[in-house]
Amino acid sequence: MIFNTDRNANGKRSICARIVCLVFVLAIAFGMLAGLTGCSSKEKLYVFNWGDYIDPEVVSLFEKEYPQYKVVYDTFDTNETMYQKLVSTNISYDVVIPSDYMISRLIKEDRLIKLDKTKLTNYGMIKDDLKQQEFDPADEYSVPYMWGTLGIVYNKKLVGDDVIDSWTCLWDKKYEGCILMLDSVRDTMGLTLKMLGYSMNTTDEKQIEEAGKKLVDQKALVAQYGVDDIKQPMINGNYALCVEYSGDALWMMDQNEDLEYVIPKEGSNIWIDSMVIPKTSKNTEGAYLFIDFMCRTDIAVKNAEYIEYSTPHKEALDELDESYKDSHVFNPSAEELVNMEAFVDLGETSSLYNKAWEQLRLSSGEDNKKEKNLFWIYIVIAIVVIAAVVFLIIRKKQKDKIKYDE
Repeated sequence: MIFNTDRNANGKRSICARIVCLVFVLAIAFGMLAGLTGCSSKEKLYVFNWGDYIDPEVVSLFEKEYPQYKVVYDTFDTNETMYQKLVSTNISYDVVIPSDYMISRLIKEDRLIKLDKTKLTNYGMIKDDLKQQEFDPADEYSVPYMWGTLGIVYNKKLVGDDVIDSWTCLWDKKYEGCILMLDSVRDTMGLTLKMLGYSMNTTDEKQIEEAGKKLVDQKALVAQYGVDDIKQPMINGNYALCVEYSGDALWMMDQNEDLEYVIPKEGSNIWIDSMVIPKTSKNTEGAYLFIDFMCRTDIAVKNAEYIEYSTPHKEALDELDESYKDSHVFNPSAEELVNMEAFVDLGETSSLYNKAWEQLRLSSGEDNKKEKNLFWIYIVIAIVVIAAVVFLIIRKKQKDKIKYDE
């Protein structure tokens, strides 16, 4: 009897346990389903930006503030690679952050929407002197994100007493194997043109060809062409000279106190990167929210402190540490900005730049050395031939004289 009672009790417990397990499993299943439903209900917001060009926490903060969106963040390393992907990919980017001249091209090709500024409550925080630029004179298509300059980062220990104040330093043979160059057609061709005394936006075919040949001459001195991948080698102290953008330069200087930045005396490029919405965007409302979020004071401060590029935001500049305001890299003086040029869209002339750039890529870097070696070999051969001829003439005259005397 006691046995039977215990058995019945155990049976009841077994049934109860099964019911509890079933409820638990169903609860987990419903929870997972709800989670999946929540994820699938989020709208995707496709953002296309330069590498290392945003505080990673900013994306998380945006998604927290606007939980209906999931940001799909993609990066590029040059305006040209950005353009190719933008026009050829199936991805419908909602926010893109190109540079001035590329924005001009996108406007001409009717690839951007005109912005409704009433949806951008923080637009008034952008400095007026960075609005109405040549690439978007009516401020219809773009919102400034960051601005800066192009110059040379140099290692004070490795250059010694040399004064680094000119682009010509990048052609100095004493720095062979210690030079890092940007793998960017407009920047690298532009600085070469500036060194030669020409405009960075020249459309003169001979000037463009001359700059291209100058870069081919330099190639044997260059250790590496790159963008983001040349920063760390320079920080490590292995190279003397590196062409860089001002924000990256400031970050590199923070990592290595032996590094310094200079805008060469011939002048350089001053640029503005701005946020735009492509016409292919499928989430323009989310794009407006993201752009406005990026223009908020606290977010602008976070981004400026993280990437160390110059902010166009009025209040953010005031809230930044004094070290930024006092930095000639972050906040250059009017004197340092003399002879600066903004890149403009070159239209069909771009093909001439691309041709010169392609010739640089195809050159081995040793071609110029071989040509010079061949030149001197020919000179030596010519001297030997001339000397041999002179010797034979003199020898003949001596023999003739001996024969005559006899």
